[in-house]
Amino acid sequence: MRRSPPCALGYLWQAMNAHDLRNQYGLGTLRARLDAEPFARTTLSFYRYVRITDPEGLRNALYADWEALGVLGRIYVAGEGINAQLSVPAHHMEQFRKAVDARPEFSDVPFKVAVEDDGKSFLKLTIKVRPKLVADGLSDGAFDTADVGDHLDAERFNALMDEGATVVDMRNNYEALIGHFDGALLPKSDTFRGAVEEMLQKLADKKEEPVLLYCTGGIRCEKASAWFRHHGFTHVGQYTAASSTTRVR
Repeated sequence: MRRSPPCALGYLWQAMNAHDLRNQYGLGTLRARLDAEPFARTTLSFYRYVRITDPEGLRNALYADWEALGVLGRIYVAGEGINAQLSVPAHHMEQFRKAVDARPEFSDVPFKVAVEDDGKSFLKLTIKVRPKLVADGLSDGAFDTADVGDHLDAERFNALMDEGATVVDMRNNYEALIGHFDGALLPKSDTFRGAVEEMLQKLADKKEEPVLLYCTGGIRCEKASAWFRHHGFTHVGQYTAASSTTRVR
C-alpha cells in the first residue's frame, strides 16, 4: 500500500494562521473575480485510494500550494485518500501537474479532463477532511483500499466484454435503470455495501474469471474493485476514461 510521508518537515502553511487557509470572500466577490479573469481554465477531476497518515496536515498543505496557483474546486481528503474536482488556470496546468506528482502518494494519478466545460464550475477553493471519501458502509480496516483492480481504457474494456467477461454496473439504481450495457449485472440494493455484497454472492463461482466494473465518476468502482480483490477475485478491471466525455460503447 502506498503511504504518505510523515508531516515532520516544516511546511510553509504551519507558520500561517489557520484562518488564512480557507475562503474569506462572499459569493458576489467570488463571481465577479471569476468573470473578470482574462485567462482560460481547465476543469478536471482525480481520485486515489492511498493511506494518508495526517489528513488535516495534508489538507492545509494542499490549500496553501493550490491557492497560490489559482486553483478552484471541491476536494475531500481522508485517511483513505483524496477525491478532487477542480479547475486550474490553463497557464498553470503544467505547474499543477508537477505539484501533484511531487507528492509520492499522488504521483502519476490520472487526471480526467472535462472537454465540454466553460471553466466556471467553481467559485472558490474548498478542501475538507472527511472520515471517508465515499459513504460506503464498509469497514476499511478490514481490507487494503489501495489494492485496486486494473484501470482499463475503452478499447481494452470493450475487448474483454467481447471475450465474455462479466460486467457489473456499480452506479446507483436510478442511473442504471436509465441506461446500461447489455448483459451487465445490476445490483438491486439501494446501498453501496449492499450492492457489493450482492455481487460477491452472485459471482462467487467467477473468482478466477475477468470481472469488469463501471460507474459514473470511477471512485465507486475503485473502492468496489479493492473489495472484490480482498475477497479473492483475481482479474478485476474498471473502466477509466481519459476525459469526462469518453465512453465505452
